[in-house]
Amino acid sequence: MKELGKVAVLMGGSSAEREISLISGKAVLAALQSKGVDAHAFDPAEQSIWDIRKQGFDRAFVILHGRGGEDGTLQGALETLGVPYTGSGVMASAIAMDKWRTKLVWLAAGVSTPRFHMLTPNTDLAAVVAELGLPLIVKPAREGSSIGVTKVNAAHELAAAFEAAFKLDPLVIAEEFVAGREMTAAVLGEQALPLVRIEAPEGKYDYENKYFTDVVRYHCPAGIDADTEDAIRAQALRAFQVLGCRGWGRADVILRPDGSFAFLEMNTAPGMTSHSLVPMAARAAGVSFEDLCVNILKGASLG
Repeated sequence: MKELGKVAVLMGGSSAEREISLISGKAVLAALQSKGVDAHAFDPAEQSIWDIRKQGFDRAFVILHGRGGEDGTLQGALETLGVPYTGSGVMASAIAMDKWRTKLVWLAAGVSTPRFHMLTPNTDLAAVVAELGLPLIVKPAREGSSIGVTKVNAAHELAAAFEAAFKLDPLVIAEEFVAGREMTAAVLGEQALPLVRIEAPEGKYDYENKYFTDVVRYHCPAGIDADTEDAIRAQALRAFQVLGCRGWGRADVILRPDGSFAFLEMNTAPGMTSHSLVPMAARAAGVSFEDLCVNILKGASLG
């Protein structure tokens, strides 16, 4: 793997998802090294990003989650340095990190997504409840890993849910709650991988259950009929492409009981931990974790 040069595995960072990024990054680093790649850990919270150039890195594997690593800022810096990097470029990273603007693009392109309303300190919350119904989901527009997300079951809970999200991000979304089976659709290059169905206790697929417990069950194959899976995978690939994404990513989707489905968000640097979903989907497609990491790295590019 010497042709891949010296590789910086960018992990950690300073976002609210630092802890998960470090776990993901260490897994990616070990996988690349096991395949003979000259890979090294690089934490932008501890070193200047300009040191990537000074230390002679030829390319970067971006496994930073959240703002400052997944939102286009880091991608722009790497382009300025002339260092090819994995995943989506500046524009797609910025849009996908912003759930509001992602929805605007998807709606314009005919990709199904739940109804929503943006919240501000002056929003008429009673009108939002009347419009979207209950329960509903309140979330900061530019956080990941379910950080700051609240399920609102009663109208009087909405104000507190807004305040919790607003502390993390001035852009706050209230979204209709879509009942159904929660799934993810991973994309690798030009291919949508097999779906993973998530079965969380009481539907609580939150930060703790995503990464630090073993109570969530994952099903891949997802256990749905082939035509429905094909339709979701095709729409996931379109959702990925209309945002301008490249390399790899993961869309979160809800399959309603009537067979319709709605996309919630797009992740451009998904988790790569022992609980993560892209490696599960890749494994179902016959791609080992190590080969998945190498394939993503080989797709590193500029612009």
